[in-house]
Amino acid sequence: MRVLSGTQPSDDFLHLGNYFGALRQQIELQDKYETLIFIADLHSMNTVRNAADRRRFTRAVALDYLACGLDPSRAIFFRQSDVPEVCELAWYLSTVTPMGLLERGHAYKDKVAQGQSADHGLFAYPVLQAADILLYRTDLVPVGRDQKQHIEMARDMAIHFNRDYDTDVLVIPEPQILDDVAVVPGTDGQKMSKSYGNSIPMFGSAKQVKKAVMGIVTDSTPVEDPKDTEAVVFKLWALFADEAERKAMFSRARAGGLGFGEVKQDLLTRLLDHFAPMRERRAQFEARPDDVESALLDGAQRARAIGGPVLEEVRRVVGFRAG
Repeated sequence: MRVLSGTQPSDDFLHLGNYFGALRQQIELQDKYETLIFIADLHSMNTVRNAADRRRFTRAVALDYLACGLDPSRAIFFRQSDVPEVCELAWYLSTVTPMGLLERGHAYKDKVAQGQSADHGLFAYPVLQAADILLYRTDLVPVGRDQKQHIEMARDMAIHFNRDYDTDVLVIPEPQILDDVAVVPGTDGQKMSKSYGNSIPMFGSAKQVKKAVMGIVTDSTPVEDPKDTEAVVFKLWALFADEAERKAMFSRARAGGLGFGEVKQDLLTRLLDHFAPMRERRAQFEARPDDVESALLDGAQRARAIGGPVLEEVRRVVGFRAG
C-alpha cells in the first residue's frame, strides 16, 4: 500500500495547525505503509514570489519534518521541484480536466475571496496536485475532511484520462480520512493559517512563541466569573493535555476563579516543553545542511524511480512513444 502527503513551504517555521492537523499523522505513516512525503515548493509559487524566501522556507520544512521524527531511510522524502516528471503529467491531465471541475474548487474560491490574485497557477492548482498523487500510483492520500475535495478532483482527472485513452495506467486514489485530525484554531479563532496571521510557530524563538500565545483573543470575562470552555485558548491548551487534565481545567473554568492569563501561561509552558526535544533535534540537523540536502536528493531519486516508468507509460498511451 502506497501513501503520499505533501506540505507547502510558506514560512520559516511550520505552526501548530500543521503539526496537529497533518505532520504528526504523516510521520506515523512511515511505520505502516510505503510512504512518500514531499515539500510542495512548486505549489508555493502561488504565494511566494521571492527566490531566497522559497529556498529558506523549503529548508525550514525539511528541518521541521526531520526534527519531528521523519526517517528518510523509511519514508521517501523529497522536494517536488526535483521531480520534473510531475509537471509533464500535469499538462497531460490539464487537457482532460473540465473547466467546471476547477471552477468548483473550494480552495480557489476561498483564496480569491481572501483577496489573492486569481491567476492561472491558483486556478490550475488542483491539476498539479493531482499529478503529485497520480505520478506515483498512490493508493491512499491521508487528509482531513476539509481536504477531501482535492482527492475527489484527482480521482475525476484520472478517470477522465483513463477513459479518453482507453487505459488503466493511472491508479484511482482513495482518500484516507483522518477522523482524529485536529482542526486547530488560530489565535483569532479562525482556522490556523499563516495567511490569516494567526499562527503559533512550532519552532519559533521563545519570544516569538510567547508573543503568539499571549496574543490569543479572549473576552473580558472577569477572573471570578465562569468561562466558556469553547474559547480558543482552551481549545489550544487542550491539545497539550490529557483527558484527566482537561476535565480538571474545564471544571475550574466553569466554576469561576480561573483567569485566561493563567491558562495562556500554562499553555506556553506545555507547548515549549512538548517541542523541546524536537527543537534540539532540529538544531542538530540545521548544523548538518549537507546531510539534509543529501537526504532530499536521495528521496527525489527514489521518487523518480517510481514515477518515471508511470510517465513513460502515459507518454506511450497518448502517442509520444511507440505503441
